[in-house]
Amino acid sequence: MKLEDLAGQSGEWLRGSGPESDIVISSRIRLARNLAEFPFIRKCTESDRSQIERALRERIAQVEEWRGLSYINVASLEEIDRQFLVERQLISREHSESEGPRSVAIDPHEKFSLMINEEDHLRIQVMQSGLDLQAAWERIDHIDDLIEERITYAFHERWGYLTACPTNVGTGMRVSVMLHLPALVITRQIDKVFRSLHKISLAVRGLYGEGSQAMGDFYQISNQITLGRGEQELIGQVRDIVPVLIDYERRAREFLVRESQKDLHDRVSRAYGILCTAQTISSEETMHLLSSVRMGINLGLIHDLEIPTVNKLFIHTQPAHLQKLRGTELDTADRNIERAHYLQRHLRKRDPSDDPEQN
Repeated sequence: MKLEDLAGQSGEWLRGSGPESDIVISSRIRLARNLAEFPFIRKCTESDRSQIERALRERIAQVEEWRGLSYINVASLEEIDRQFLVERQLISREHSESEGPRSVAIDPHEKFSLMINEEDHLRIQVMQSGLDLQAAWERIDHIDDLIEERITYAFHERWGYLTACPTNVGTGMRVSVMLHLPALVITRQIDKVFRSLHKISLAVRGLYGEGSQAMGDFYQISNQITLGRGEQELIGQVRDIVPVLIDYERRAREFLVRESQKDLHDRVSRAYGILCTAQTISSEETMHLLSSVRMGINLGLIHDLEIPTVNKLFIHTQPAHLQKLRGTELDTADRNIERAHYLQRHLRKRDPSDDPEQN
């Protein structure tokens, strides 16, 4: 697999066709696993890491149904290529920025990836479009079984799967749902909602997970602790709260349409206009404006643009993606110019009669 080929397509989580996809971007489940015969990564020598990487690569290659997987040596990649995989949600920032032997196996449709030598020896990740945690669980459970048939995991009868971080001990599972919540941000209800989530031990993170900022009004909601809880209980904890958040967001959107219709139309049309005509634009501003446009589409204020296109633009206008699509490295100023041109090419083909301000 060439990363340039990946850059031109959209992954599973960007399809915008899953359940509740107007608000829920994707459902993701991760499993943390370690090999029984090696210490945790932070205690590993360079030789240990090489042996872990080789052992897992060989076992993964033995799985007949994974013949189409691409295996990428992350340690040998340039910084821009590692950042590209982070933007693509195929590896974590920690995996990108750490040192020593490490790699990732990627499904051709980007429905799952297997990170080797991240915080744990193995991180299995599955992604589904929209709110579909059960399908994500069934897929990751199958993947985990295929690997466990070929390798011995670090497991304790009382404590469960042993992991580098104590909060992952037990199932080793992190369940997360990525939501787009612009109306709650606009109506200034978002902090109140998140305080409520913290009280029930759910974490709130930005677009790229732990330590990242909430760009474009995207938020990841996930469980914090796995010890003492079963897989279905953890899935249920997140699955049960997400419909409540969806309802809050939809009510906030209805409020904006009912009470601030002119201001809402103005926000959406201005965002669309700037994206269509800007000559230079930063990644942060692009995310902010695309967020308003995406909400505008879902509220019927924009009629000639589809959600999958906007979802794709959120990622394709990120720094590494822009440079991969252009085929050359660009400094910040040139990226801002290239981003504006890219947006114009994808957004300016529309009928002026669809402009919210003209209706």
